[in-house]
Amino acid sequence: MKAVILYDSKTQGGSTEALIDSIGLKLAEAGFYVEKAKCKATANYRFVREFDLVILGAPVYYFLVSSQLLGSLIHGNLKKNLKRKKIALFLTCGSPESMAAVLYLPQLKIHLISNKILAEKIFAPDDLRKSEVHQEFVDDLLNEYNRKGRSKVRSGAVWSEEANEFIQGLPGFLQGKFLTMAEEYAESMGYREITLEVLEEARDALGGT
Repeated sequence: MKAVILYDSKTQGGSTEALIDSIGLKLAEAGFYVEKAKCKATANYRFVREFDLVILGAPVYYFLVSSQLLGSLIHGNLKKNLKRKKIALFLTCGSPESMAAVLYLPQLKIHLISNKILAEKIFAPDDLRKSEVHQEFVDDLLNEYNRKGRSKVRSGAVWSEEANEFIQGLPGFLQGKFLTMAEEYAESMGYREITLEVLEEARDALGGT
């Protein structure tokens, strides 16, 4: 399992980075390989395709989520490379949590409609130094990550007629490979039906041609 924390902060080595390091350590203790990367709006985010879980986090400045993270989603290619990824979100701000949930989190979520958001958290200034609050966020994230994995395995996915015809049209020695690839991808993404579009997504996500 691989996780990456993409973040934005105006200060080097400040409270936001300390929070990220704490979250990353707790994920690593749970068995994840974890990397972190500071956002730049013009960066190439193709590398996030390699990760099972992407955590996005930033402070709020003057009623806006920090600009480099938002810029990566609006003007850069981050949104494209987050397609169908499992996501967790956090913000750090001094506003009441109810206000932040209404005014600030949607600035990120509007760009992540096609993603599964497993957990979201508003960290108040006092929370940045509380390891137990960081652990609660990670626990919520891991519980949802694992719960979705178990439910997907139980439910399975139904093949559409078009997707089934496509598989049947492949050479026999390729059918098993494509069946396994498609079903594992559908399970990982929580799809209840495997369509031609899902087959294309699986091919692109797994580096096929």
